[in-house]
Amino acid sequence: MQKGLEISFHNCDPSAAVERAVRERVDKLERLSDRLVGCRVAIEAQHKQHRTGNVYDVHVELMVPGEDLVVSRKPNKAHERYQNPDVYTSIRDAFEAAERQLIEYKEQLRGDVKLKEDAEMFQGQVSQIYLEEEHGFILTNTGTQLYFHRNALLRGDFDRLKRGDKVHYVETVGDTGPIASKVWVGPDQELI
Repeated sequence: MQKGLEISFHNCDPSAAVERAVRERVDKLERLSDRLVGCRVAIEAQHKQHRTGNVYDVHVELMVPGEDLVVSRKPNKAHERYQNPDVYTSIRDAFEAAERQLIEYKEQLRGDVKLKEDAEMFQGQVSQIYLEEEHGFILTNTGTQLYFHRNALLRGDFDRLKRGDKVHYVETVGDTGPIASKVWVGPDQELI
């Protein structure tokens, strides 16, 4: 990894054994993808409990070219699944989710993403495209516009998109409001 691994502890003392467990998990992710640039792991003790032990929240941020993949394992989920959650259970769950995200990222890069028909998938058309700034806007069927970035394009060539092209998209909430997180060209207009 170019940027390396950063491990931080919040509301708990640093532990060599916990750091070793995290490093083993990160080594596994590095073997899974050679595109991993860096990794940040934050381990936070939520509160101390005498009967069930400490509950830990583990955040994993994987830095890959073009984006960061972020995983957060909330302690209440671990608490529901396990009678006596510990830091290693939370680490395992967070890194299993990070592994799934890294695999999905690799599939997206290869173009192997299987697109599912679901309630969050919509059809619209490109209303504005800014090739130099690497983003554009989609006109939705409700008349609103959604921002999308070049990295959101799953199939097709961003540089060949033009106004009026029909696209499918998945809408999610970004930092500034609704955005199109996944965009692909409709089957009747292949740009590949």
